[in-house]
Amino acid sequence: MRRLFSAAFAYMLVGVASGLFYREFTKMNDFPEGEATQLGLVHTHLLTLGFVVLLIVLLLEKAFALSESRLFSWFFWLYNAGLVLTSAMMVWHGCLTVLGQESSSMIAGIAGMGHILLSAGMVLLLLALRTRLFAAVPATPAAPAASASVSAG
Repeated sequence: MRRLFSAAFAYMLVGVASGLFYREFTKMNDFPEGEATQLGLVHTHLLTLGFVVLLIVLLLEKAFALSESRLFSWFFWLYNAGLVLTSAMMVWHGCLTVLGQESSSMIAGIAGMGHILLSAGMVLLLLALRTRLFAAVPATPAAPAASASVSAG
């Protein structure tokens, strides 16, 4: 649980810092305001896919003990590797755009690998959640006769 919280906190910090970097880097390089660049998307990707998603997973961990599934560790590392890889390629591509340089298909290919890792991580999360949901033993309801005699007394 601590690992999830630490990762979510780190993504929140890096997400906010990436927004600051975007603003300052584009101003410093006289990039026209309103022009499209990947740098503007890094901020929201890190905050949403990193901070918010991992906070939701933290709540699921608290409720269903997801980390007891052997798939959970695979989810955590694949998902984070995918998010870091995807975000790094977005920063690289965005910086090239701001500097007026051409991006290469290599960047797109590596970003695609990051997206594949993110997707695989999400599938593993859902599989881990499924195993924990159906592994949970439902509470046995109290017998109706016992509750009626208690309320009558």
